[in-house]
Order: sequence, then C-alpha cells, then structure tokens
Amino acid sequence: METLREKYAENTRRVLLDTGLRLFTERDYASVSAEELVRTAGLTRGALYHHFQGKPGLFEAVFEELERQAGERIRAAIAPVSDPRERAYRGVDAFLDVCAEDAYRNIVLQQGPIALGWQRWRELDHLHLGGLVLDVVNAALDAGRLRPHPAHLVARALYGALTELSITIAETDEPEQARAQAAALVRDLIGGVVTDGGPPSA
Repeated sequence: METLREKYAENTRRVLLDTGLRLFTERDYASVSAEELVRTAGLTRGALYHHFQGKPGLFEAVFEELERQAGERIRAAIAPVSDPRERAYRGVDAFLDVCAEDAYRNIVLQQGPIALGWQRWRELDHLHLGGLVLDVVNAALDAGRLRPHPAHLVARALYGALTELSITIAETDEPEQARAQAAALVRDLIGGVVTDGGPPSA
C-alpha cells in the first residue's frame, strides 16, 4: 500500500508539474524563475530541487509528459485501423492536432530546443515519437505495401519531415493554414512510399 509519505510526495510532484505546465505555456522559459514556480505552487524551493533538481529538471519533466501524452493520442488514433496507409494518415492528423495546442506548441516546439538544447530536445522527441513512425513503416513493410526502400530510412525521412513541419507550424502567424498544407504534403510523401493494396479498412 502507498504510504502517506509517498502519497504526499506524489501530490507535491503533481502540483509542481501542473504549475510548470501552466507557467511554461503562458511565458517563455527564461522569464519563469524557480522562485515564481514554487511561490505559485505554494511549495518550498527545497521541494522543487528534491523532485526535479531545479527549474531545468521540471521543464524537462513537463516536456516529457507532453510527449508521452502525444504518443498515447497518436496510438489511440491509429489503433482501430488496419490499412497501413490509412494508419499513417491518421497518425499524422493526430500529431498535427497535438501540435496546434498551446501547451505542446509553446513548450515542446518553441521553447524545448532552447531550454533543453537541440541535441537533448532531439533525443527526447525521437524517444517518444520516433518509434511510432517506425512502427507504422514496419507495418507497411510487413503487409507488403512499402516500396523498395529500407524501412529505417523511410521512418527517418518521415520523422524528419514531421519534425521540421511541426516547428514551422509553431512559428507561423497562420497555424491553421500551415497545418492544412503540412497535412497535404505529408500525405503525398506517404503516398510515395506506401503502395496501394485495395481500399483502406478500419
């Protein structure tokens, strides 16, 4: 059974995560201080350092939570579909929907590369989402629907395209238009590597 101390620790961690999510969504990472985080959370600076070793650790934890949630939503979107091409289309649509949301756009796409550094940002993003792309590509390969290219290269190419397009959407003044254009472009890219095999089936 969970002890009272463990429950308190988990509640404290949750309050810090929720506070970080709100403040990092509303403002740039650099403008949010550790003092403001703990004051807003109603906790001590010691709690922040105990659970996350400071503001950078809290930001990374919030970042990873958003990435995990994005992965779960994409998996849920593609789970009911068996056709490889349709799975890819639905996965892309789910991902682009996530990119349009304030928290993901501001924290993961805009502030993430700055706060974490490009290399760490790339590592974490690929950890949570890169495998999903490879799974979709491997499903097409297993179904005999992938054109004669190495699956890992196809996955890397699609992942790279989605990464750059998501950042472009986050930076534009017309995100809805950019999202629609990105979706159409990625569908064409997918259509170039996944062959027809009859009508999509759910």
